[in-house]
Amino acid sequence: MSFKEQILEGIPEVLPIQKPYDPSINHAPKRKAILTQEEQKLALKNALRYFDKKHHSVLLPEFKEELEVYGRIYMYRFRPDYKMYARPIDDYPSKSKQAAAIMLMIQNNLDYAVAQHPHELITYGGNGGVFSNWAQYRLTMKYLAEMNDSQTLVMYSGHPMGLFPSHNDAPRVVVTNGMMIPNYSKPDDWERFNALGVTQYGQMTAGSYMYIGPQGIVHGTTITVLNGFRKIGKSPKGHLFVTSGLGGMSGAQPKAGNIAGCITVCAEVNPKIAKLRLDQGWIDEKITDLNELVTRVNKAQKDQETVSIAYLGNIVDVWEKFNEAHIHIDLGSDQTSLHNPWAGGYYPVGLSFEEANDMMANEPERFKQEVQISLRRHADAINKHTVKGTYFFDYGNAFLLEASRAGADIMSEHSELGSEFKYPSYVQDIMGPMCFDYGFGPFRWVCASGKPEDLAKTDEIACSVLEDLMRHSPPEIQQQMADNIQWIKGAQENKLVVGSQARILYADAEGRSKIAEAFNQAIANGDIGYVILGRDHHDVSGTDSPYRETSNIYDGSKFTADMAIHNVIGDSFRGATWVSIHNGGGVGWGEVVNGGFGMVLDGTKEASRRLHQMLFWDVNNGISRRSWARNEGAIFAIKRAMDAEPNLKVTLPNQVDEDLLETL
Repeated sequence: MSFKEQILEGIPEVLPIQKPYDPSINHAPKRKAILTQEEQKLALKNALRYFDKKHHSVLLPEFKEELEVYGRIYMYRFRPDYKMYARPIDDYPSKSKQAAAIMLMIQNNLDYAVAQHPHELITYGGNGGVFSNWAQYRLTMKYLAEMNDSQTLVMYSGHPMGLFPSHNDAPRVVVTNGMMIPNYSKPDDWERFNALGVTQYGQMTAGSYMYIGPQGIVHGTTITVLNGFRKIGKSPKGHLFVTSGLGGMSGAQPKAGNIAGCITVCAEVNPKIAKLRLDQGWIDEKITDLNELVTRVNKAQKDQETVSIAYLGNIVDVWEKFNEAHIHIDLGSDQTSLHNPWAGGYYPVGLSFEEANDMMANEPERFKQEVQISLRRHADAINKHTVKGTYFFDYGNAFLLEASRAGADIMSEHSELGSEFKYPSYVQDIMGPMCFDYGFGPFRWVCASGKPEDLAKTDEIACSVLEDLMRHSPPEIQQQMADNIQWIKGAQENKLVVGSQARILYADAEGRSKIAEAFNQAIANGDIGYVILGRDHHDVSGTDSPYRETSNIYDGSKFTADMAIHNVIGDSFRGATWVSIHNGGGVGWGEVVNGGFGMVLDGTKEASRRLHQMLFWDVNNGISRRSWARNEGAIFAIKRAMDAEPNLKVTLPNQVDEDLLETL
């Protein structure tokens, strides 16, 4: 069968041949056994409902074995035979080009070069799933191939509920992931309900089909590192940034360090991931011996090198060894997946990778204890460096949150500006006040033609738009504009593309709209093919997350999720091609609500109307919330937005004299 025929087939009438387990692929760790005997039967019934009754006697023992061996029913037998990657949009069978664009993005999320655990349909973060099983994938792709522009596909946490009548301006797909009743949103609830096959953890851009590989976070990490060094008054050149994690999103860190111009040491325990990043050129060197690492870093500091070094081993050992060897760390952070601490997100010191995986599955309580012991050691080692001048920031991966739950020494003596930790979140201290409050966030696009030359043309267009905007922009946002112009000019030479022909840059509402309009005009002129717009949920307005995206909200509302819900509702009736809303993201299940979108530009007047309506709202919804929290940059930005758009009227806060409060 051809590729198009396989897509249109959906769930096959004749069972495919069973596929052998491929040990060369990076697989998800075994999930802990959490279901009761009756719940196991329910999980099997839930899985079998995708298939004709005539196949149940064959599939039942097979699915039962998967549940016992892996802790989940992935339906490996139904994994497609074709190569998984983002094909040019015209290669997909479709009645709607918008639907074809979504198929392209789904396959990009599952590309072996992009996905962390592709056979388990997990894109990044250890559990950030596009789907829970291969039947869901097959059925979704079939629906997308068959749908027209007067239908909407409704997705319930990976499950395609079906096609419903709608209209041309409605989203083609509406996605929810993990939207639990609040009292059922603890980590073990995810384990249980995910094993039952009734919900999933979509992370942020995994379950919303908008992940573009590590490039998506390279830019944000580059901006963070650059501004981190600015904060401590140092040039990156010859100075040291120490962190950990090379899988999924965290793989961007060494590449960002190189672009910023510093020395980066990034620890990783998984040999397959370290090799992948070396093969991809995202790290320069790999070292397996701590003494050799010390020697190499000393030389890099002496010679003021720009170099990225992966240490194959545990990050706790690195922090402790560098303290013993008197190596000064300028910037420190961590990007292990501590939103998922008990199921592969964090590997405790003192155990090999294999030992940890075995304990995780077979002795989960002991594994949890080892993780918490490791976190206490990790925090102690960091504290020894910070008293010597290291600037440490939490990278929004729930490191400080989980360390605090483990009893680590990371609590602040004084609750300053709403933080209870010794160290700030990078959003709280860097990205929030410097970028998000002014409306700058991770705008991204994908060239649906799959042509590198189209990506190069869009880079040129975006750069030209930004340079023109910078000539007339106020001083408050000149640095952000300059950083992004520098980024886009170096994008091609830094070889950031992994998977789809995609790009990201930080832009405000005006920048996003003008870049998108220029793309749409270029499509109308025949200069480039269709373009798919999106953003990371880690943005100005899409996410309510008290320990990351909204950590610099100090009016007491950072634990509310109104903004994210309003964001996705507003995007859906202003012209988004697809929208998504998720429970759980980079900081954990039950800790965040986040929304995203995708928008297809086809060169039409309708696309132009939609992009202006939606992108303006998508950013300014967040700025208005931040301004109401009395954030100075956001007050400046929303006043500027109201001057530009007469129909925008936002309630502004009245400032209270602090001396008056002191009289109470």
